[in-house]
Amino acid sequence: MRGAVMAVGALARREMVRFFRERTRVVGALLQPVMFWVFFSAGLGASFRPPGGTGPGYAAYLFPGTVVLILLFTAIFSTISVIEDRREGFLQGVLVAPVPRACIVLGKVLGGTALAVSQAVLVLLLAPLAGLRPGPLAIAGAIGVLALIGFALTALSFCIAWRMQSTQGFHAIMTVFLMPLWLLSGSFFPADGAPAWLRALIAADPLTYGVAFLRRLLLSGSGASDAGLPSAGLSLVATLLFGAVTFGCALTLARRADR
Repeated sequence: MRGAVMAVGALARREMVRFFRERTRVVGALLQPVMFWVFFSAGLGASFRPPGGTGPGYAAYLFPGTVVLILLFTAIFSTISVIEDRREGFLQGVLVAPVPRACIVLGKVLGGTALAVSQAVLVLLLAPLAGLRPGPLAIAGAIGVLALIGFALTALSFCIAWRMQSTQGFHAIMTVFLMPLWLLSGSFFPADGAPAWLRALIAADPLTYGVAFLRRLLLSGSGASDAGLPSAGLSLVATLLFGAVTFGCALTLARRADR
């Protein structure tokens, strides 16, 4: 048991040290979503109508989605190390180590999750610029939700990176799969008023419920309407299930390496 815990901790720490040493990845994961928020909120704010007709403007609406986008970008950039470790031979050495395969997957995923949440929390400090002033309990709840979403997204990115042989292929999957996953989560636009087929895709997107839960917490006390948002209970269950399924898939893929 002690060896398993040490293995998880060592792999998680390695992910964090390696990520922060590559400053371009840190800047890319943090700065690009913030730029999206600034430019899109400025450009689309005048034409945006809040769900329910009341509440803050587009900058406040887009802010929770921007924080989740930081989680997504950090998860992507951190799990690229899976491809690099395979190419450099490090991954093969880890796989033959006398520790359970679950510890290896958990260490990689927890390291990416810690990176993602740490960067997302930094951006939460910008909430007053969006007109949001959540209380201490809401902030604590938001950090917990970010941890759940970050874990699910990192595990999902791990699943994709595990099957990739090159970073170019990984970026292609990011463009056609992971970014639409964010766009269809209600981060960029509300489901109200969208065509029926698009609302069905938004409802089927597992990221929708994590974004909705985070929006409820950050917009609390701002007078914003929660019309059209999934309930808090459903959002929590769906987010937990999202994390469990993606981690289960990551573990299954890792165990197949023995076959």
